Amino acid sequence: MIEKLFESGLWGSRFMVLMAVLFGIVGAIVLFIVASFDVYDTAKLVINTYVNHHHPEHFHELVVGGIIGAVDLYLIGVVMLLFSFGLYELFISDIDAAREDEDRQTKILAIHSLDQLKDKISKVIVMVLVVGFFKKVGLATYSSPLELLYLALSITAVSVGLYFLSKVGHH
Repeated sequence: MIEKLFESGLWGSRFMVLMAVLFGIVGAIVLFIVASFDVYDTAKLVINTYVNHHHPEHFHELVVGGIIGAVDLYLIGVVMLLFSFGLYELFISDIDAAREDEDRQTKILAIHSLDQLKDKISKVIVMVLVVGFFKKVGLATYSSPLELLYLALSITAVSVGLYFLSKVGHH
């Protein structure tokens, strides 16, 4: 009897995961809102620049940097959503509403183990790092041929890394 009581309590403790799921969704919503405001601020800068005919120095870098920064935040928001969906499906229950839409379900919520969840999240995190890298590259200034060679080598390294990352999980 004590064993049965302990095991049912242990099994019920999995519902603690709901806190991580709920706060993960809240975090994703916050990131989407902040990223949307970044896009709005960038659009406002572009409109003001062309309406006032005042072209600030490094205007294009500011615009590209603002948009890439927003993409970064959106991607991190997606990580939070994947994390929340995956934890819920692994520890609580399948998401029935997602099961009704077979096409989307197989792409987004095909998470059957912690390893699959980790793989999906790590791929998105790598994309966040790549986007951050390209943001830094876009804002950098290059004054020597050696710096341009380093740029070319780093872009090649990122490309090769993305190629091998795309091969992970495919047989």
